[in-house]
Amino acid sequence: MPLNFNPNSDVPEGIDERKFVVALARGLSLLRVFRPGETLLGNRDFVERTGLAKATVNRLVYTLTTLGYLRFDEPAGKYALDTGVLSLGFTLLAGVDALELARPHMRALAREIGAAVSLGCRDGLDMIYLETIRSETALTLGLAPGSRLSMLTSSMGRAYLAVQEPDVCAALLQELATAAGKDGARLVEAARESIADFARDGCCYSFRDWHEDVNAIAVPLRDVRNGQWLVLSSSGPASSMDDVYFREVIGPKLRALAGRLA
Repeated sequence: MPLNFNPNSDVPEGIDERKFVVALARGLSLLRVFRPGETLLGNRDFVERTGLAKATVNRLVYTLTTLGYLRFDEPAGKYALDTGVLSLGFTLLAGVDALELARPHMRALAREIGAAVSLGCRDGLDMIYLETIRSETALTLGLAPGSRLSMLTSSMGRAYLAVQEPDVCAALLQELATAAGKDGARLVEAARESIADFARDGCCYSFRDWHEDVNAIAVPLRDVRNGQWLVLSSSGPASSMDDVYFREVIGPKLRALAGRLA
């Protein structure tokens, strides 16, 4: 199960400190602070987003640049992700058998329902897109592979939470509430309502929660080959695809596809 590591802390509770390399974890945490659409970050950005000391960030950035995971852009005076990260990402995607199996079915479903269809998995307190297929017959929304979504506000994240053991789900919701700050309690309550939807409908919803003009639905599925929880989701503009369409039309089709893939 992915660990939500706070780079400014010591070994997380419950982890064997004799085996856990804090310096490595902190270095990897720097790579995670890049957000969708961001190409360049400076040392100040790394310090602010990780809470690490400037001297620590300087050493980590130097090491990651030397190893080819970061690249220094001299004109901007900032860093970009380099090919080392890209190669790791492609290795991951190449090893996801479920993705190869799902892609043609996702394409067919996107064409049928006129909405984007995506496959994702958990990464820390976020959900990360492995693939998105946009409808060829309608203008639809859809984030690119590698994009991250909040586990609290996205249908994909809520579907992941819905299939966790109660104690695991409760611990995650507590972490998410803390990370969300002042809006944490409200967002957790919305997530709990969506988890209740899963118990009733077999899927989770996010109706204008992640974005004011985005409706989405998601269904979890377990890859029987490695036991990993994946999530199928579908999204579209709320202005042209209302709640009823997602509940009554897309929901049954998405559940059926998840059943076939699992």
